[in-house]
Amino acid sequence: MSETDQEALVQAVMAAGVQDARVLQALRETPRAAFVPAHLAEQAYLDEALPIPHGQVTTQPSLVAMMIESLGLTGSETVLEVGAGYGFQTALLARLARFVWSIERWPDLVDTARANLASQGITNVAVVVGDGSEGLPEHAPFEAILVSAAFPEVPPPLTEQLAPGGRLVQPIGPGGEDVVMLFERGPQGLAPRGVVTGARFVRLYGKHGFPAE
Repeated sequence: MSETDQEALVQAVMAAGVQDARVLQALRETPRAAFVPAHLAEQAYLDEALPIPHGQVTTQPSLVAMMIESLGLTGSETVLEVGAGYGFQTALLARLARFVWSIERWPDLVDTARANLASQGITNVAVVVGDGSEGLPEHAPFEAILVSAAFPEVPPPLTEQLAPGGRLVQPIGPGGEDVVMLFERGPQGLAPRGVVTGARFVRLYGKHGFPAE
């Protein structure tokens, strides 16, 4: 990675509308090439999704940044991430929050994400194998939840595990034609707070998502 490559990616993210200085600084400090398959390293600083095993992708960096920005993290939060992939988004969250719990359904992706995060000295994270639609009740409540896969509604366990006043961002839709929505847990339950962007995401599979293939 050159600083020019890294800064070009940051500029692309800014051009997409991301303004949060903390999010942009986290991008500057996190080499995406360390979180993509080795043979795709030369493409890491393009603002594009890149394929990883099991038909998954590492999400387009500007989309990752938009979703993280919408959470309004201050550094004190415990965050739940649904879908670790290769750990790039996890790394950004870890730079912006107190601690990140990340749940991923594929054991080999968990191993890769853990290794990638360790290689960058990022220790305030835990990546575990599990059903993301069920969350991690034993570690709740979470002040913020980021879901990296699409389903037509927010899984009820995730709503239950979100702290009062906490924010949740998730692509809402069938997978492939989705709307990224921001929600907040208020006195009456989960309430929509706005559209972040349109996007194409893989599906959320699990007990409270699509039936596992």
